[in-house]
Amino acid sequence: MNDQELFDTMCKTLYAAVISDTLDLLGYRNQVMRENINPVDPSWVVAGRAKTVLSVDIHHLPEDPYTKEIEAVDSVKPGEIVVGCTNESRQNGLWGELLSTASKIRGGRGAIVDGLIRDTAKILELDFPVFATGTKPVDSQGRGIVIDYDIPVLCGGVLVHPGDVIFGDRDGVVVIPGAITGEVFALATDKATRENHTRDELLAGFTLRQVYDKYGVL
Repeated sequence: MNDQELFDTMCKTLYAAVISDTLDLLGYRNQVMRENINPVDPSWVVAGRAKTVLSVDIHHLPEDPYTKEIEAVDSVKPGEIVVGCTNESRQNGLWGELLSTASKIRGGRGAIVDGLIRDTAKILELDFPVFATGTKPVDSQGRGIVIDYDIPVLCGGVLVHPGDVIFGDRDGVVVIPGAITGEVFALATDKATRENHTRDELLAGFTLRQVYDKYGVL
């Protein structure tokens, strides 16, 4: 299947916990971003390729504050999720309505920001999945500046490379290394299926020991 089919299927059939469990099984035990990065709308589920953006705090008004930011957003490709590293900034509102609109119209699937965002009412209307640590109604001008993109970034405590697969839901954000995406998808799908059978049999009255011995999942 192509990327769009893969990401749509992941959003319909998988969830952050089962992907995290699968990565643990494969020895990748530090792939979940910090717990304070959450979706604006808890119902949002998102999957896509990482489009990495690096921002840093500043304390002056630069002559042209938006050059790299505009370049980064204008280069978003279909199927990508912007992963915005702000180094956990508390002063910079990196993401908002217009960047969300520009990304969505280019085929972007969402944005993950390890800092603050604004314009959440408009983002909700747009139905563009955005995850962040909180909100603050400030412009980035004079507070933060994008210095690079399409490079490895540390976001939410996880090193994210361009092209890694990002999956996020109300439980959190998981980073799947690009090289093992197919293997993770297959194993996570199998585990999710076994968990579904486990749930059904628990509801039918079987004991946890009985279903664990049968399916091997908790």
